Amino acid sequence: MKVHTRQIPEGGTLHLEGEEDSSALGLEEAGATPIGPLEYSLDVGLSDGGLFATGVIAQRVGMTCVSCLEPFEKEIVIDPFATQIELDGNELVDLTREVREDIHLLLPAHPRCDHGGEKTCPASFPAGARTAPLPMEKAARPAIWEALDQLKTPPSDGSP
Repeated sequence: MKVHTRQIPEGGTLHLEGEEDSSALGLEEAGATPIGPLEYSLDVGLSDGGLFATGVIAQRVGMTCVSCLEPFEKEIVIDPFATQIELDGNELVDLTREVREDIHLLLPAHPRCDHGGEKTCPASFPAGARTAPLPMEKAARPAIWEALDQLKTPPSDGSP
């Protein structure tokens, strides 16, 4: 997503709205597949030697649920999107890196199809079921540890 600085009115902002190819976002490396183009609605302007951009960015992605292993779609929306880029003298400023970073930050590390409550995951646990094991209590410890429990630790004063 590139912005020509000479198109921005002096002391004002330029409104940009449209779609961009999402292949440059590198979503595959994060376990997501882009579905359709990246959509944006941004206001860009110049201030103190830099370019600022604010607005909304949206990208539909496909992912696989970590519980049921079924594919599902999710809309990643960055609202508000805001960035400031220092100008290096070039007329053309590329916002792709900043947009990519913000989208990657919103992608879930462990995607679940039921996140957000739109649907129920077929692999969901019944209400009240524990999804994490209880901490081991001494009475529930495996027999393999009994021999180690019988060992005595040496005195802390250094005597044998």
